[in-house]
Amino acid sequence: MNAKAKRRLAVVLGIIAVVVVVLAAFGAGTSAKTTTVAQAAKGSAGSGKIQVTGTVVDNSYTIDGDVLTFSMYDPDGDQSVQLKVRYDKGVSATFGNGVQAICTGRMGSDGVLECSELVTKCPSKYESATDALSVARLVAYGSDVVDKPVKVTGNVQAGTLASAGNDVRLVIEDADGASSMPVAYDGALPDDVTDGTALVLTGSLDSAGTFQATDVALPNK
Repeated sequence: MNAKAKRRLAVVLGIIAVVVVVLAAFGAGTSAKTTTVAQAAKGSAGSGKIQVTGTVVDNSYTIDGDVLTFSMYDPDGDQSVQLKVRYDKGVSATFGNGVQAICTGRMGSDGVLECSELVTKCPSKYESATDALSVARLVAYGSDVVDKPVKVTGNVQAGTLASAGNDVRLVIEDADGASSMPVAYDGALPDDVTDGTALVLTGSLDSAGTFQATDVALPNK
């Protein structure tokens, strides 16, 4: 190998070495260590990026603008040990009580997980719609059904999905769009609920005409 070829090879090897070092540094900075709620809550997860999976504690969340703060626990561990999480990138419509949250971020000096990535998962729930009332039928009963447990079915009205904590979580309507009804619900919605999704809701109609849902499910196929 002549001197010119040796110099060319040295340059190529040098570039490769730099790329390897950069990629290694980038990977080290972005990878997250999987840890438990207990380890994170007790400060034993370290100062690097971590990923924690837990269940959202019922009614533990607050929403201030785009900042979501909530607590979660490990359903397979000591449920009295809870980790507080802060997430400032908006709130998913599927977030709610009892939802499984996968949080990636770093622990703050105040013991709160500053979450940069939040993924929520809700076990798919199905319910028969054969004995459920339509929205029009339920509304027609008027005061006769106020505060009485009923089941109603309808589709999510376009543009009405909101996050938990809002007075109205969504609006359901009959397939023909002729009748609609606001729904209050702070639980976790089934995954992939979007405009037009058919739902089966259990709960009761209040005197103001809002359906206070205790359970929201997808209709059985």
